[in-house]
Formats: sequence, C-alpha cells, structure tokens
Amino acid sequence: MKTAIITDSTSYLSEELRKQLDIYMIPLSVVIGQEAYREEVDMTTEAFYEVVRTEEKLPTTTQPPIGEFVKLYEQLANEYDAVVGVYLSSGISGTYQTSIAAADLVDGLTVHSFDSGISSAPQAFYVLRAAELAREGKGPDDIMNELEAMRPFVKAYFVVDDLNHLKRGGRLSSAQALIGGLLQVKPLLHFVDKKIVPFEKIRTSKKALKRIADLFGEEYEKGEPLQAVIIHANREQEAGRWMEELQERFPDAAFSLSDFSPVIGTHLGEGALGFSWTKKNL
Repeated sequence: MKTAIITDSTSYLSEELRKQLDIYMIPLSVVIGQEAYREEVDMTTEAFYEVVRTEEKLPTTTQPPIGEFVKLYEQLANEYDAVVGVYLSSGISGTYQTSIAAADLVDGLTVHSFDSGISSAPQAFYVLRAAELAREGKGPDDIMNELEAMRPFVKAYFVVDDLNHLKRGGRLSSAQALIGGLLQVKPLLHFVDKKIVPFEKIRTSKKALKRIADLFGEEYEKGEPLQAVIIHANREQEAGRWMEELQERFPDAAFSLSDFSPVIGTHLGEGALGFSWTKKNL
C-alpha cells in the first residue's frame, strides 16, 4: 500500500523538510483579537511574538476545522491507498479526534490517526519516523505499530516563565499555577497521560535546566545512541548556548534546535524552554 503521512502544524517541521519527505500538514490557528491566523500559513513565529507583546488580551488557539481534513483526505485518495496522521496530544487539543471524525466522511482511503500524547519537537520524532517507514514501503499497520513502540523512549521536559498562560488555557490546574506563582518556583513540566503536569518543583530556571540535563545524562550513560532537541519560545540565543553546553557534556548525542511556534507558544508563553530526546534509529 502507498501510505501518506500527515501531521499538524505543532510538530514544527520546516516546509522544506516536509516537501523533501512527502509529509502533509494541517495547520492549527491562533486567535488574536477577532482574527484567526493559521500558524506558518498566515503568521510566522517571529511576527507572533512581536504582536502578542502589544496585545492587552492574551491570544487563544483553535484546532483545524473538520472540512480541512476532509479536503486533504479527498486529495490524497487520488494518489494514496492509506494515510497515517500523527497529531498533538488529545489531552490538549481536539485535532486528533477531528482527524478520526473526518475519515468517516471520505471513501477510498484507509485512515489511521496516531495520538502522539505530546507536541512540538517530540511529536516530530514520531512524524519523521513515520515518513521514513512510508518511504521504505511499509504499510499503515506496520507504521502504527512502530510508532507505538517508540513511546517509552520519547522523553520531554520544559520550563515556563509564567504559569498563568497554561492556567488560562486550561492546560494546567489553577491550584498548580497558584502554587508556582506564590513560591516563585520554576516547575519542571512534562506530559503524563497526554496532559501537562509538574514533574518537580525547582526554585530557578538555571537549576531546572541543570536537572533536565542530568535526566538526559542518566539515559546517555546507558551508551545507546540518542537524538535530542532544544526547544525555545523566542529565546534562540539562550537555547543555542545551552545546546553548546550540552554538546560539550554529551559529545556522542545528536543535538538540534527547534521552537515553540504560535499555537504552543500561546500556552507556554514567551521565554519557555524545553528539551526532548529519543533513541536514534529505533
């Protein structure tokens, strides 16, 4: 079977890479004032962070309409036998559920949707592996099975400057946000059961980043090849310096940089930093 790979915009893969690997993308949108902007299509990451600094009201986000999925599925049905879609966590967005609902409206195409349980660069680990397998001629069942097998090896932690973004968007409970604000802590966050929860409460960003590096170090010491990515919300210079430190400490790991673009940046806020890794060539 010829299988197409779809992801949503929050995997933050460049257009160039998507074209190179035949990956199709469905954009989520950020709503600023009364206008909705599809990330990457209508608004760049740079423009987003500039605009939100001048807005009195924080932006919101919205998932793709079901019609966008139907349109893409119908287009792909002319060339492909099946689709594997890899989407951001169903615990923070309805995109995954919408992809499934849209499949019932299209004939002539077998549709499989994979809930990554996460977002951003860690989600991209799954997307890139799916694309690699599709190019090798693997069918949708084999691809889905391999993606499921990756779950235990995809790790991600992040630190935000202001918990109120997550609280306001309903991605973190009021109690958790209140505790963080009162104590001036920088909680280390991660995904559990597809939702964002605190991993540890740490006093400063510096200590939080050190803790993340130490967690990575525990995996690194096992001697298996690792690929890692530093993710930032408009903190490219700081992220770059941190990557240099990590490369020096862990010379055998492969590092790259990514960012939190408008939709995820809306919920984490400017200044957030994240770090994710998985095994290479699973």
